[in-house]
Amino acid sequence: MQRIWIILGFLAVVGLLTVGVWTYGYRQALSQLSEKAEADLELAADRLSTQMQVYQELAVLMADHPSLQGLETLEQARVAQAVLLDVADKTAAVNIMVLDRDGRVLAAAQPVRQGQLFTHPAFQRAMQGSLGNAHGVDPDSGNRTYSYAAPSFGPEGQVDGVLMVVADVQDVEQTWRGSTEAVFFVDAEGVVFISNRSDLLFWQRIAGQSGLVPPEGRDTAFDARFVGAHELWRLNWGRYLPQEALHLTLDLPVIDMTAEVLVDVAPAQRLAGLQASAVAAICLAFGALLFLATERRRALAEANAVLETRVKKRTEALTVANTALRREVTEREEAEAALKRAQDDLVQAGKLSALGQMSAGISHELNQPLMAIQQFAENGTAFLERGKDDKAGENLGRIAQMAARMARIIKNLRAFARNESEPMGKVDLVQVINTAVELAEVRLKAGQVELVWQPLDLPVFAWGGEVRLVQVFVNLINNAIDAMIHQRDRRIEITLHTKDRLEVTVRDNGPGIEEPEKLFEPFYTTKAVGSSEGMGLGLSISYGLVQSFGGNIRGANTGDGAVFTVELDPVRQEKVA
Repeated sequence: MQRIWIILGFLAVVGLLTVGVWTYGYRQALSQLSEKAEADLELAADRLSTQMQVYQELAVLMADHPSLQGLETLEQARVAQAVLLDVADKTAAVNIMVLDRDGRVLAAAQPVRQGQLFTHPAFQRAMQGSLGNAHGVDPDSGNRTYSYAAPSFGPEGQVDGVLMVVADVQDVEQTWRGSTEAVFFVDAEGVVFISNRSDLLFWQRIAGQSGLVPPEGRDTAFDARFVGAHELWRLNWGRYLPQEALHLTLDLPVIDMTAEVLVDVAPAQRLAGLQASAVAAICLAFGALLFLATERRRALAEANAVLETRVKKRTEALTVANTALRREVTEREEAEAALKRAQDDLVQAGKLSALGQMSAGISHELNQPLMAIQQFAENGTAFLERGKDDKAGENLGRIAQMAARMARIIKNLRAFARNESEPMGKVDLVQVINTAVELAEVRLKAGQVELVWQPLDLPVFAWGGEVRLVQVFVNLINNAIDAMIHQRDRRIEITLHTKDRLEVTVRDNGPGIEEPEKLFEPFYTTKAVGSSEGMGLGLSISYGLVQSFGGNIRGANTGDGAVFTVELDPVRQEKVA
């Protein structure tokens, strides 16, 4: 029972706190809303005053226009009418009129049904020597108008006439009609004369009341109350007006009106509701947590011993699993290391296999210079014995050329055969292809294969390893030679394209690829089983090497042979300082 009373007391405190937070938040939101509404109201009032001031200044400036003075003849009246019509068209005024002291219309931009405006309030004010203004409804068109009248003084300072400018209020409203807040301007008689909500036009404020009533006098719901210093209206005046609004006013003595605004307070109510809901939710959540913590404290204490036993058993199981996991990780690391060594060995084996295929031709290439060196040495000795030093020197030069050729061949073989361990970096792709062509030159000559390769004059730098890239292109050239071994016309074309990515194509005119989808699978080969020409690892090794450089290699049939494309990432050449 005591527990129920505690819960009810807690809920009551939370309810009071929620109401307090809602009230405080609502008033704070109303203050912020009031500041914004006040700024919007001043902006709308300034905009209206500025727009109306244009017509006021027009009346003052046109009052002393030379063409509008002394309109005694019909010709002078026509000239004045033309001037007034031109000005009215340029300023969007409804009408501009010149009146004499008796209020008769001497000239006008538009025809005037009333020939005399002696009783017009603006005219009477102007006849007193001041700037007059008045508003009303045009009886002919039914449009709302605002008139300014400026006196025209004679040589002795007397008022000889009046110039009146009539503006259409609806044209002025078009610039700010439909804005978010409902703004309306009430004249001295309490009539809504200007508004951005057409539903409120000509509504009237009854003396002693703050609300408005429509001109037809129908009943409208209205209630005014104050929340702090803020006046709130509760009303039901149409779908384009808020149900409950903040009401502000601003006096405009310049145009003899009062500007008023109605701002929807629903956002302030929602903000206060969100704040109160958040506080209530936090309090209830805290109370619920506190209640649950109290209720479960005893249960937790009882379950603590059981939990400790389970934790101990679980810890032992995790320790065993952790030991097994460490052992498995160690085994996997050893397996990865072994796989890496096997891959390196496989790459080296591929190079040595390629060297084995070229060994006979390489021996011939080395044996031929050696025999030439022996012959040139014997000739040189004979020429020296005969005293022909120039001939002996010529033979010595040829010996040097043969030695340089052998050194170049041996250098390429040593570079190709070594197990490259340097990290990847910038590699001249043109030099790589040149080296691969030199290594395969013996097989190209032996197989009577025509090689088309035009190296670029400038280096083209790619990302990769030099020796491994040489091995890729040696494998592609050797495969092309093997594919064309049983045909008479043999041709290989190597092309280097410098695009966003570097592309090297090796194209042959052989029989093509039998199964392109199995091209890069290990041990896939179209050669005879048990032959010494290869085990089907060359393309698989090449595929792995190019992939390790971040590139790609693909093969396809062209209709008259096969083409292999190697894509590599370019390395931009550094600028030289």
